[in-house]
Amino acid sequence: MVKQGEAHQEAAVEEREAFAGATEPFRRELLAHCYRLLGSVDDATDVVQETYLRAWRSHGTFEGRSSMRTWLYRIATNACLSALAHHSRRVLPAGLGGPEADPGTAPVPAGPGVRWLQPVPDALVAPGPDGADDPAAVVVAREDLRLALVASLQYLSGAQRAVLLLRDVLSFPAAEVAAMLGTTTAAVKSTLQRARARLRALAPEPDDITPPTGPEARALLDQYIAAFQNADAPALERLLRRDATLEATPFTTWFAGNATCVPYLRTWVLGSPGDWLMLPTSANGQPAAVAYTRDPDGAYQAYGVVVLTVTPTGIRHVHSFHQPALAAVFGFPRTASAGDRARRTEPGSPLAAVGHRPGREDRRPGTPGTPGRLGTPG
Repeated sequence: MVKQGEAHQEAAVEEREAFAGATEPFRRELLAHCYRLLGSVDDATDVVQETYLRAWRSHGTFEGRSSMRTWLYRIATNACLSALAHHSRRVLPAGLGGPEADPGTAPVPAGPGVRWLQPVPDALVAPGPDGADDPAAVVVAREDLRLALVASLQYLSGAQRAVLLLRDVLSFPAAEVAAMLGTTTAAVKSTLQRARARLRALAPEPDDITPPTGPEARALLDQYIAAFQNADAPALERLLRRDATLEATPFTTWFAGNATCVPYLRTWVLGSPGDWLMLPTSANGQPAAVAYTRDPDGAYQAYGVVVLTVTPTGIRHVHSFHQPALAAVFGFPRTASAGDRARRTEPGSPLAAVGHRPGREDRRPGTPGTPGRLGTPG
């Protein structure tokens, strides 16, 4: 009996290891897919966990009529659609109204019913080691995760998002998408046409975006962080484009144009030199920073995450997410010290910054930008 029990345990361990070996390689791309659909890294993480639990419970019935990857995407996509059926879309402040013309106006917090878009760390969704030697795959992954695109996707129905992503991002054949969603190939093609048209209507002219790993972008971001941490408004004025926008959750107020963004930062955000600490990271394929504010004891407490859209002519968008818990999601501590400023020079790390002064109200701007490779016939 003992030997039978040990054999059963060994078989169970082997089964779990075989399942993990077959499914774990897809975890990053599944998280990226669920994030694009849901607009929240928290929700996407939960759905991916649910996907793996469902797959484990039913893997004994998997007959191999589709690939393991297709099977997992079917489970994940339908789990996302179920989640979307019970929630309103996620937004950025610019999706709630026009920009504020007076930079001296106190920012207005949104009501409790607003569900905000979240950034996603590149470290969680970037192509794994198998894709490390394919620069094209990395570029496409970044483009299809940009904040502007994810924000635009929120205006599509759940079915339109799913079909658009499965066809135009992941390149699944229409027949496979139909099987995943329990519909017909004709319905998939019709939904895709409507989704592409809707996305084109939502997207403004493309920005000339500089990749976050480019040396020019890193130099620009270095200057931005130095200006922000030194409370140097004139330097920020030189770095922001004339048509720059600023927005910050959880505030509905946002600004468009250097002439209003900089006075707002000066009045409501910058404070004194050293009030802010910014540590570099990247999010949504864009330069980003985890932001900290200095407390009365001199320690830096997590504020949230800031994501920049950088172009060859300057900073185009600044999106600030006032959610301290995001620091942990991005792999950073809730509390930092002045000594952590050295991390600003970490090789290969894009830099960014912004936020709001402790105890003051905030907001920031942004507009749905350009879809990466989506919305175009293919």
